[in-house]
Amino acid sequence: MIYLVEHFYSIQGEGKYVGTPSLFFRFGGCNMKCEGFGCKENATDGTEVIGCDTVYAVNKEHFLHNWIPVKKVEELLSVLSLYELPEAVDIVLTGGEPLIYAHDVLFVEFLEALVERGHQITFETNGSLAVDFERYPVYKECVFALSIKLSNSGEPINKRLRGDVIYNIASNAKDAFFKFSIDKESINIALEEEIASITLHSPKTKVYCMPVAGSKKELEENTEPLIEFCKAKGYNFSDRLHIRIWDANKGV
Repeated sequence: MIYLVEHFYSIQGEGKYVGTPSLFFRFGGCNMKCEGFGCKENATDGTEVIGCDTVYAVNKEHFLHNWIPVKKVEELLSVLSLYELPEAVDIVLTGGEPLIYAHDVLFVEFLEALVERGHQITFETNGSLAVDFERYPVYKECVFALSIKLSNSGEPINKRLRGDVIYNIASNAKDAFFKFSIDKESINIALEEEIASITLHSPKTKVYCMPVAGSKKELEENTEPLIEFCKAKGYNFSDRLHIRIWDANKGV
């Protein structure tokens, strides 16, 4: 079953295509929890759930009642008619982790329909789940933002770092780039070596570093130290415009 958490039309706030008008589809479910990021969301029963800044699209136990089950590809395609969109606007598939549905026939049909209509598709993925580019060649027409999780996520390395998956995606995708979430406390814990061990699997793929943030306040606290880190190491700094402009609001 595919679960859609939300959809919204905004600008891309992160990474290589920052500022690009984009229609976002946020899918529910993830193969990681990333409790190390420390972002908090209150469930309807009052439980405080800790994880990434989109924990409401990750934690099935507490937020499934807000997720929309999708049974037909037309249900996803009909979302496009709800907005006044430029022709062939960029489509961003995020989560959660959208690639948990990578081999679902309905999901693949959705991608094929979008490509046929001329849309550029960007996956925002943790880069740990394999994609079958030969069986489903539509993925070769997609862009992949590889947000590989670092040790500050709290996830074990054997779960978050899959060199074979990284290489396969970067080698077959239309475009790919690394996107790392870093807070000021993590900058001095050998992140350079950790990032180098990840990018070794695709050394020509560009690196973007963005501040860990669940709110504008956290974003501002982590921005300047991260900029200095990027300047020292030669990485690209990526702002998180949606948080800087709209703070912790959803659907932006």
